[in-house]
Amino acid sequence: MKSSEKNNLLKSHYLYPAALFAEPEPHMVDTILGSCVAVCLYDPVKKIGGINHFMLPFWNGTGLASPKYGNIAIQKLLDKMLALGSEKKNIQAKVFGGGEVVETKSNLFRIGERNIEIALKMLQEQKIHITAKSVGGTLGRKIRFNTETGVVLMKLIQKQHS
Repeated sequence: MKSSEKNNLLKSHYLYPAALFAEPEPHMVDTILGSCVAVCLYDPVKKIGGINHFMLPFWNGTGLASPKYGNIAIQKLLDKMLALGSEKKNIQAKVFGGGEVVETKSNLFRIGERNIEIALKMLQEQKIHITAKSVGGTLGRKIRFNTETGVVLMKLIQKQHS
């Protein structure tokens, strides 16, 4: 069986912004990123993976501590991987997104850039090796993550002009 045929047999899941996904059963997980960042964690020993999709870098302590925020989303995803039986020493990461896709007169907020910074900083602090990344720039990204193999397919999304 070809790998593309096997991919079609996997359950699929669409990951919305401010969410994360990690299940013991293999899945193909799709998401679309602009200034948001997705961190894919993969354990090659257990052959399981998880992914988050966060919108803003930091939770400020008010309201719900949701995976909308990078510092919450990365920790929650790591906790979920450990709960599924992964050992931290085996976990690898791939990081995507953080493009400055919305043109503003002054890109004062630098949301994409700050999202990238928090992802890289937290993974470094947790001593999780980053095996691949495609971050920054001005284009969005569509990614498809195979949680069983750790393979991520990525396509840059060209801006549509009306």
